[in-house]
Amino acid sequence: MSFERELQAALEAADRAGRELERRYAAFVAIPDAPASISTDADRVSQEIILGLLRREFPGDALCAEEATPTLAGAARTGPRLWVVDPIDGTRGFARKNGEFSVMVGFVHEGQIAVGVVLEPAPGRLTYAVRGEGCWRRDRGDAEAARCRVTAVPELSAATLVQSHAKTPGGRSRWVEALKPARVTETYSAGVKLARVARGEADLYLNTYPNFHDWDSCAGQVLVEEAGGRVTGLRGEGLRYGLPGADQKHGLLASNGLLHDAALRALAPLVA
Repeated sequence: MSFERELQAALEAADRAGRELERRYAAFVAIPDAPASISTDADRVSQEIILGLLRREFPGDALCAEEATPTLAGAARTGPRLWVVDPIDGTRGFARKNGEFSVMVGFVHEGQIAVGVVLEPAPGRLTYAVRGEGCWRRDRGDAEAARCRVTAVPELSAATLVQSHAKTPGGRSRWVEALKPARVTETYSAGVKLARVARGEADLYLNTYPNFHDWDSCAGQVLVEEAGGRVTGLRGEGLRYGLPGADQKHGLLASNGLLHDAALRALAPLVA
């Protein structure tokens, strides 16, 4: 089944929202101590731009998104055709003005992620995928899209792990100590982290949050998988989308695939 129409709609929605976010970002006064829970007017405007376009193109589709906005309020939340949207993933990065945020648009067809788009407006990086058709990148200044592939690093001891910013700069959590990667890099936004794995810029992404949401991972998961990697919960289970509440409760591990089983084994004592 072709999802070309859905891909083009997702790309257009992300582009329109991204252009508006760039404008607002330029004028935004940084909040150096912005908390993880921060939400801005820009989040809500971005979401309405995205959902408005998707609603016009696919009026019968269900919508799942982070912010309480009018278009979301008037739509079904679950169904066989479901759009999963994070209008600004990594709002702290937007609020602190360090560029670490993304727009995430995913499409789920009958329980399977079919399309994912992750746009990083500040650096102008676009990563997208369609199930069965690979993962692609097209960045600011690129004439054409290029294929993305995960790394071929086979050992945890040589791996680069990307994670959220640690509360203590330079500190390593017990989770990181269990994996013992060679390098740790940090950024806000799950979309940015998943895109880095898909692009071969990192080997692993670890999310140990006991509760996150569909919009935090949906669009990024298909990027990693179509680039040749693997994404599961911390016990190795598959992630399910479109359930009531849009909750994910089992953490997330994304990898180049080669490292996945070893990483799950290393993490198992902590997960138990």
